[in-house]
Amino acid sequence: MSDLLQAVVAGAEPEELLSLDLPSSYRAAYLRREDAGMFEGRTDKDVRESLHVGEMAMPELAPDECVVAVMSAAINFNTVWSAIFEPVPTFAFLEKLGKQGWHGGRHDLPYHQLGSDASGVIVRVGSGVKNWRVGDKVVISPSHVDEEDHASYDDGMLTETQLAWGFETNFGALGEFCLVKANQLVPKPAHLSWEEAAASTLCAATAYRMLVGRHGAQMKQGDTVLVWGGTGGLGSYALQFVKNGGGIPIAVVGSQEKADLVRAQGCEHVINRSELDLPDNSFRSPKAGRILGQAVRSLVGEDPQIVFEYLGAETFPASVYVAKRGGRIVTCGSSTGYHHEYDNRFLWMRLKRIIGSHGFNYHEAVETNRLIGRGMIHPTLSRVYTLDDAGEATRAVQTNEHVGKVAVLCAAPSENLGIDAPELRARIGEERINLYRDWTARHSRATAPEPLAAASAR
Repeated sequence: MSDLLQAVVAGAEPEELLSLDLPSSYRAAYLRREDAGMFEGRTDKDVRESLHVGEMAMPELAPDECVVAVMSAAINFNTVWSAIFEPVPTFAFLEKLGKQGWHGGRHDLPYHQLGSDASGVIVRVGSGVKNWRVGDKVVISPSHVDEEDHASYDDGMLTETQLAWGFETNFGALGEFCLVKANQLVPKPAHLSWEEAAASTLCAATAYRMLVGRHGAQMKQGDTVLVWGGTGGLGSYALQFVKNGGGIPIAVVGSQEKADLVRAQGCEHVINRSELDLPDNSFRSPKAGRILGQAVRSLVGEDPQIVFEYLGAETFPASVYVAKRGGRIVTCGSSTGYHHEYDNRFLWMRLKRIIGSHGFNYHEAVETNRLIGRGMIHPTLSRVYTLDDAGEATRAVQTNEHVGKVAVLCAAPSENLGIDAPELRARIGEERINLYRDWTARHSRATAPEPLAAASAR
């Protein structure tokens, strides 16, 4: 560990951090361009084989950027996509970015530092950065937006230059240091630990935009909202936003244990899909939509005004069918497949709308963080790994061996550090903040994925 990183961990003052040199290299989790075809023809594309942990060169800082010492990061599904090189190898994104002059050229390398969620401490600021200082504690929004693009002044997500940090850019979250634009930085919620703070931004702000913001479904008080995958990274935050905003959440989960978890989170109405008599155990047929609709009406007496979608091909036919006349299906992903087939009659004849939502803009990230900082929305962190085990952490998400979010300690030497507002934390209650972690500790599976024999030729 470099002198600078040791000083950050020790809580050094800004003056001391500035007096210490940036290291020329640091440890990070990365992919190699040369491995891009390694999974061709294979069924199980084990991300532990493609993810490596080792030294990376410190990138040069641009005027509008900051270097952040990463205390903790989190795993998102885009890290899984990156590590299996699908739908395209992310090196294609880096190559495209590399054509945009010196700024972009720094990213086009034969290795790719992954990760789109992080918490940490600013250790360097570029000459053009105005509102951030060395020593500030931050979380990072993964929306990488060019502030000179005119569309960003309406909605940063509408710019043609918008990128997902750590997925379509290099120098992401999974390392001892990362490189970010200043307009990605948000103050760290003071009552949370490093790993709790790192686990929220991407999924929570994505759910905020889908449900609350003016670009999404614009949920109002009393709206019934069906949330697929209620204990997933996105679903676990969606349920909170629905409840917090005066809506009526209905969670779809896959087991009784998960049903108990979302009820403990405050979701009264739960559908356990394993208890539904589905044709071929699938939601793809019209009959499955009718079965789901009956289950919803038996719980709340009406069809949902909003369906919160991110699973895609497996669930989309039922989502279109089950939404109320005039209702909205808001979607941000397709983790079970991108090609959706549904009966269009149930869309046009019943005046429903499909709303596409992708990520979130800077304002939405700040608004989401404000709710988290006030203790109105809570992290759904369930597991914590070390940087050396970043491959195992990503494998847990790849194989769905988790609930909520999975974090990785990067520079933080242990869990439960970085809490600066213990009084607020006590008022909120450890049982709320640690709900998913405590549940996982009680329900940890008897068998976890076997580690690779070569567990890493890291």
